[in-house]
Amino acid sequence: MSRAAAAPGIALRVDRIDWERAAAELDATGHARLPGLLREDECHALAALWDEPARFRKRVDLAQHRFGGGGAYQYFAYPLPEAVALLRRALYAPLARIANGWQERLGTALRFPPTHERFLARCRRERQTRPTPLLLRYGPDGFNRLHQDVYGAVAFPLQVAFLLSRAGHDFTGGEFVLVEQRPREQARVEAVALEQGEAVLFPNQVRPAAGRRGHHRVQVRHGVSRVRSGDRVTLGIIFHDAR
Repeated sequence: MSRAAAAPGIALRVDRIDWERAAAELDATGHARLPGLLREDECHALAALWDEPARFRKRVDLAQHRFGGGGAYQYFAYPLPEAVALLRRALYAPLARIANGWQERLGTALRFPPTHERFLARCRRERQTRPTPLLLRYGPDGFNRLHQDVYGAVAFPLQVAFLLSRAGHDFTGGEFVLVEQRPREQARVEAVALEQGEAVLFPNQVRPAAGRRGHHRVQVRHGVSRVRSGDRVTLGIIFHDAR
């Protein structure tokens, strides 16, 4: 994927998102769908990076570590592929505004800087210097257990996952799953079936929810249900780096 092809299109598509709608959807359901962010050719180009080991710093087998089964994920190395770097940088700015609104509702003093470059400087001060964007690939019977992607003292409260495969054609099953745990309530589950090139925006660890006495923290975990057939490839954009 050339810089000339990726740079203007991705940034413009991110800029055209109705971020007020996305924020409202996050409040209502705990996630927001972001359709049409990646074209089919961009999805194919990103998925093809799986077979280029020099692009990655680490590979994790899901079954070996008991994180799931029937698949693996690979963390990109710096420098990130151009399209991945563009998505991470372009998405961060509007998401930082949403994240700061969350912190205000939760009554914390924590605020996130307006640019991703300044946020990464905060990560570096905590010795979090390893990139976290990743590709995930699941085969038949592959799944990912519920988890949270926290890699150190600094964590951005939102992240984004893109489906690079064609649902119903390249694979069946494999829904993205979110589970919320509210105080004194049983867990609430959301299953999200994405289309190719579509993204889901969701909380990294907690989100605010309105209650009778103001806003409170809702714990959130995410995973992937069992892939029934085929291969499912996704791109995960995590904004904080790891130690």
